[in-house]
Amino acid sequence: MGEQTSTSPAAIEAEIASTRAHLASTIDELARRAQPREILRREVASARARITEATHTPEGDLRVERVGAVAAGLSVLLALAILHLRHHSGHHSRNHRRRG
Repeated sequence: MGEQTSTSPAAIEAEIASTRAHLASTIDELARRAQPREILRREVASARARITEATHTPEGDLRVERVGAVAAGLSVLLALAILHLRHHSGHHSRNHRRRG
């Protein structure tokens, strides 16, 4: 048949104490997981894993074509940012000279 449990007051008190201890440790774990530092640590680890997965084969070899594509894309963004800054800084300088 099924498992028999004792209904003596001592057994019930022991079960309550065990359940309370388990619940307390569960609450402590949830509180730890909800801390901003812990959330940040998990997010950083997840981002690193995604980057590694995207840039490496399952065997651990570097996926040169993907790394090259990312580098090329970043180079284009950097060039556009530099051009944008040069254009706007030159534009502000000319306006300042006209007023002064």
